[in-house]
Amino acid sequence: MAADTILEIENIEVIYNNSVQVLRGLSLRVSRGQVVTLLGSNGAGKSTTLKAISRLLTLENGELTSGRILFDGKDTAGEAPHQLVRRGLFHVMEGRRVFGDLTVEENLTAATFALSGRGARHGGFDQVYSYFPRLHERRHARAGYLSGGEQQMLAIGRALIAQPSLILLDEPSLGLSPRLVEEIFTIIARINRETGVSMLLVEQNAAVAFAIAHYGYIMEMGKIQLDGPTARLMADQDVREFYLGHAGPGGERSYRDIKHYKRRKRWLS
Repeated sequence: MAADTILEIENIEVIYNNSVQVLRGLSLRVSRGQVVTLLGSNGAGKSTTLKAISRLLTLENGELTSGRILFDGKDTAGEAPHQLVRRGLFHVMEGRRVFGDLTVEENLTAATFALSGRGARHGGFDQVYSYFPRLHERRHARAGYLSGGEQQMLAIGRALIAQPSLILLDEPSLGLSPRLVEEIFTIIARINRETGVSMLLVEQNAAVAFAIAHYGYIMEMGKIQLDGPTARLMADQDVREFYLGHAGPGGERSYRDIKHYKRRKRWLS
């Protein structure tokens, strides 16, 4: 594992319920300090990839059956999710998953338990509130009464309190208005730029993901089919058609009619 690599996934396979294979020899890497995005259609295996990294598969009867995952130079086999969090890996799950009966400040306080053995950094709460002033305004409000955008801010804020070196972000734009998506992704980019924390971003909105990511992977049917710097991916005609909504030569065409044939013909050949 290279010194500039914080996460390396090597040829992993994942099976659910001892019968359904979701990941089929998937490999990727995240360089230190970079934002890497993982794109793909529904059911491609993106969220499963993140759960394999954070060791949450067993909660859904999933199993990593082959390959290995290296985080910060160490194989994660045998580590529990909370141990990875304390080592600096934080998973911001799809749907926010905040503690609805606790206040904003209590949610942030709960995240400090991830600091066991590492020592709390002075001003952690102040840092979160500097990125998300709305959370400071609502710090005494119960999280369950926050808007979707505020809950997403809180979910990311909890990750920051845990002082991570790598954040896994699963669909942070889900259910949010375009204005809020732009605001939150601007803050995510700022966090990466100012703190140097690495990020692996799973996202359906390819345009906003490419706007902040340094490198991207595109997966289909449990495998990586295409990868490269975001500028190169954005210039690829298949990516432009399938993920950015730009019609290729010949004008408008039916996505339903061409997606499987062209993707398999050009990407899997």
